[in-house]
Amino acid sequence: MFKKIITALMLTAYLFMPAIVAADEAPSTIATEQGAAPAVAAQPAQKAPSIDEILASHKVAMDTIWVLVTAFLVFWMNAGFALVESGLCRAKNTVNILAKNFVVFAISSIAFYIIGWGIMFGDGNSIFGSSGLFLLGGADNSPATGDAYKGVYSSINWTGVPLFAKFFFQLVFAGTAATIVSGAVAERIKFLSFIVFSFIIVGIIYPIGGHWIWGGGWLAKLGMFDFAGSTVVHSIGGWAALAGVIVLGARIGKYGKDGKVNPIPAHNMSTATLGALILWLGWFGFNPGSTMAADADAISRIALTTNTAAAAATLSATLTAWLMLGKPDLSMILNGTLAGLVAVTASCAFISVPSSLVIGLIAGVLVVLAVIMFDKLKLDDPVGALSVHLINGVFGTFALGLFAEDRFMPGTTGNGLLFGGTKLFFAQIVGIVGIGAFTFIISLIAWYVIKALFGLRVSEEEETMGLDIGEHGVEAYHISGGEERIRSI
Repeated sequence: MFKKIITALMLTAYLFMPAIVAADEAPSTIATEQGAAPAVAAQPAQKAPSIDEILASHKVAMDTIWVLVTAFLVFWMNAGFALVESGLCRAKNTVNILAKNFVVFAISSIAFYIIGWGIMFGDGNSIFGSSGLFLLGGADNSPATGDAYKGVYSSINWTGVPLFAKFFFQLVFAGTAATIVSGAVAERIKFLSFIVFSFIIVGIIYPIGGHWIWGGGWLAKLGMFDFAGSTVVHSIGGWAALAGVIVLGARIGKYGKDGKVNPIPAHNMSTATLGALILWLGWFGFNPGSTMAADADAISRIALTTNTAAAAATLSATLTAWLMLGKPDLSMILNGTLAGLVAVTASCAFISVPSSLVIGLIAGVLVVLAVIMFDKLKLDDPVGALSVHLINGVFGTFALGLFAEDRFMPGTTGNGLLFGGTKLFFAQIVGIVGIGAFTFIISLIAWYVIKALFGLRVSEEEETMGLDIGEHGVEAYHISGGEERIRSI
């Protein structure tokens, strides 16, 4: 009804517009001193735009606003990551973690603009884009620029908004992948080394993997799907983080010589909880925004599948932690929510709401088991980033191959395995393995090169004192007479 009213008003305005313009521009009928009206040159008639043209222009505007607003929501997720990571770590490292989460988007903005976008969406081959490679420049940067921009989901309207809107939306996703690494390597990495790796992942690693799936690369041709980035964003960030954790080693005192896991408590669960809520909100930009169009039906369903998976994972993680650890640990509850969101990100547009419920329930269990598993493997991840983003990014990509339905995938063929299809399922498996192997190997090389050139880990003395003082020369909290106490928590 609202759409019909708007259409009628626009049509009425345009019907009356020629008469109004004619009245304003008509020659004066007042005679000159000689008694003759001034001569007026004939003007060519202006053809009023058709109602289809009017509606098309308004649709582009609405789509652009939708894409940018959702991109702003994803950008705000940087605040969520900063609060979650700093809250789950020790007080003496708060400034360092906040600084990393703040500066990472600046690094991402420059790296993605200079080279990342061209590699990801530039015309080239099945491995990476190559034409118009640098600085988002040149009409020849096809299909990355202008109307020729398509990506893998051109059939569901990724082409209607201006280039800069597309670029900014993709930029905030690239920044998210780099932010994932920050939490896993927290409390012992050099600030400079993190900055260098952030540039590498956003400028090279992430765009190549993204080109394979979203830029029309070999996985797209194979038939793999990843609607909003369970693999492109979360698994790539997770695999890169895993390589970093292996090269860095565990924090001092985390694991005893006898294999005992020594808990290192979070210092502020209030900020961690607020951060998780910000991330939950931001995901309503992450997933529904990936329609790249203000499609009312698609947006509504994607928002609901996203929220249902998050809610289900929150509850299943709570129950799993309660049963396995004896208490409903809040950090597990928060990571359960994030796990559900990561797991449904690949499939949110292609599944039913009941399927999202199942995906969420499984994700919540997986994240708790994964946290325990990584500790047994002595892979020290202070915030659970590997369990949330790597494990559930992989699971979410796999789940798409199980639960996707043709009715939600216009212009494609192939149900998920549970709905009678096999092609999509196997394409998802190949994608998981291919992206995982590439990202982990290249990231491992990058971490070792950075270690050789700049060093990777702070000194034992600096780690004990806290990176806030050693790396930044300032503490997050100033309590009179309490400096030593702050450094102990």
